[in-house]
Amino acid sequence: MSTGDLLSIEPQELQFPFEPRKQISCSLQLFNKTDNYVAFKVKTTNPKKYCVRPNTGIVMPKSSCDVTVTMQAQKEVPPDMQCRDKFLLQSVVASPGAAAKDITPEMFNKESGHHVEESKLRVVYVAPPRPPSPVHEGSEEGSSPRASVSDNGNINNSEFTTVTSRAYMAQPDPQDNSSETRALISKLTEEKSSAIQQNNKLQQELELLRREANKSRGGGIPLIFVLLVGLIGIILGYFLKKT
Repeated sequence: MSTGDLLSIEPQELQFPFEPRKQISCSLQLFNKTDNYVAFKVKTTNPKKYCVRPNTGIVMPKSSCDVTVTMQAQKEVPPDMQCRDKFLLQSVVASPGAAAKDITPEMFNKESGHHVEESKLRVVYVAPPRPPSPVHEGSEEGSSPRASVSDNGNINNSEFTTVTSRAYMAQPDPQDNSSETRALISKLTEEKSSAIQQNNKLQQELELLRREANKSRGGGIPLIFVLLVGLIGIILGYFLKKT
């Protein structure tokens, strides 16, 4: 909560659950801590993008007032969900019994000797939740150029401070590190290695049998050699299919 001499503001940052092509609103609550009538005015660096209701008003002593800020529908999601827009809420002691119609731009003119309290508010885009994916909090920093707004919402030569924007983005798990997956991969690797070794051994035995058959003086191929070759083929097919 932002606490000043005149008004307390809740929350201190304007959070918009950003969705493209959708108008989004958030609220501010102003609480008058004094026994005086307090006039306020809300300004922004981007008046075409936001609508503030009410943008001026009176908060009676020891009472509160709600302000609704509506962001117009945006066509695209900004890079990294960052926003450099800012708001400035000015407050000043008003005459007893003053109403909103009694507020004038001159009341917020510091050069005329008025004590004007200022509170700076930042804008934060929040990614809408996407269950069941978890939502992680990150942060990005960026500084904005010197800019402020005039009494009618246009930029003048006042200065706003650097703003830090927070981005909340749904991030998928980078990889599956479960013990079952690791065990399965290890088992398959061992089976493949064993099959390769067995294949090499069988090939060596087959080559030995061929050499012995060539040395044989018989005119035909021995029956046991044919059976052995068939058995080797079956074993090889089994291991290759398993890997």
